[in-house]
Amino acid sequence: MANQSTLRTLFLNPPSFDDFDGGAGARYQATREVRSFWYPTWLTYPAGMLDNSRVVDAPAQNMGRDETLALASSFDMVVLYTSTPSLKNDILTVQGFKALNPDMLVGFVGPHPSVLPELTMKADPVIDFVVREEFDYAIPEIARGARLEDVAGIHFRKDGQIVGNPDRPVIEDLDVLPFASRVYARDLKISDYEIPWMRFPYISIYTGRGCGSKCTFCLWPQTFSGNVYRVRSVENVLEEVAYIKKTFPQIKELFFDDDTLTEYRDRTRDLARGLKSFGLSWGCNSKANVDHETLRIMRESGCRVMVVGYESGNQTILNNVKKGIRVEQAEEFTRDAHQLGMTIHGTFMVGLPGETPQTIDETIAFASRLNIETLQVSLASPYPGTHFYDYARENGYMVDQEMVSDDGFQTVNVAYPEISSREIFMAVPKFYKQYYFRPRYILKVFRRALFDLSEIRKIAREAREFFRFMAKRRDAQKAPQAP
Repeated sequence: MANQSTLRTLFLNPPSFDDFDGGAGARYQATREVRSFWYPTWLTYPAGMLDNSRVVDAPAQNMGRDETLALASSFDMVVLYTSTPSLKNDILTVQGFKALNPDMLVGFVGPHPSVLPELTMKADPVIDFVVREEFDYAIPEIARGARLEDVAGIHFRKDGQIVGNPDRPVIEDLDVLPFASRVYARDLKISDYEIPWMRFPYISIYTGRGCGSKCTFCLWPQTFSGNVYRVRSVENVLEEVAYIKKTFPQIKELFFDDDTLTEYRDRTRDLARGLKSFGLSWGCNSKANVDHETLRIMRESGCRVMVVGYESGNQTILNNVKKGIRVEQAEEFTRDAHQLGMTIHGTFMVGLPGETPQTIDETIAFASRLNIETLQVSLASPYPGTHFYDYARENGYMVDQEMVSDDGFQTVNVAYPEISSREIFMAVPKFYKQYYFRPRYILKVFRRALFDLSEIRKIAREAREFFRFMAKRRDAQKAPQAP
């Protein structure tokens, strides 16, 4: 390593499969149906504490491995955000860095090394250390010369052995962290980031970490950020919003990417009232249980879109995964939001505990009744460190195969006595077809696009990408599947 006071540090979302969004802003890792990239927000906080650092988001910036490895000589340390599906590919990347710069220090961060730190270290000797859970302070400490044995919350190598240091307490005062958007301005191009159901260009930030819900399948709260929602002060959030509006006047939408922004009703209302003066269109992740009055205040302040995790239309499945929502409650919430003119992007899963062919049909019918603007259907993935993973293992429901295919597509990792892994896999295109090809939905899209040429172009492009994705997914169906 270079003999200098602070290591030149590269924070890397590594190159991966085409259209694979699996880095430091993605809650699940897979190739997307339509081009979608979240900002690598988690990497920006420690990067904002180090002047001689850089955040590189290779997938969003369309950088291949060779172009990424060309950075090897410019940095003394690389910090790579990894995940369970991408670990093998990420190791290939850092092997390339070490081959070109043998003195480079390599650290892995993210949910996977948080849950399986020793196994992550054992995956390849090229990994010098991993940080468990939040890494905001551990990385700057290492970059500024702290001995690895003195850095809390890490595993590292010493004398050929893997050593684990004591845990680091979670950060309670999130206001002390740098603004993620300042690092966006320094290192990223906002034109590289696009989400189909958001206006382009957009910016997303966090106003808090963790989630008080107990969903058994959810990755971040169980492995990384915690099951308590820790929040920034409303004043601190509004200060960053003011910075964003001044620095990025071209943005069309602001998204608050907390797991559940609406968890604390009074804070949600206070934040919404504070946002009103900015005149921005904004959105957030929400649970389907927000009362009408809170929704009204949000809408009047500019909230246009909400991402809502409905997951299933079967109450038994919702109970099995501890969703904490009643089907009727979700329907009432959706009616209220639509009455107020809000747009909803709903997320659903197939393959959760209790799934059968009949419950899938029930969920498709439920989604059709909701008639939301867009939806996403995912395969239920039992990530290590989640209660869903433990449940599937203990009951013999795990299917032993990689979490993504060689092309980055989600695979099925569970099978139940009532439904096979292939049936679960095939349920995704069935869900999409039965939902999007309804006359009621087609009419809804036509009305939206009737007086907006840019909307027509956007819908046409996304339709092409979606059908291309489904065609590639059909090819994956031809591969051997576990029963």
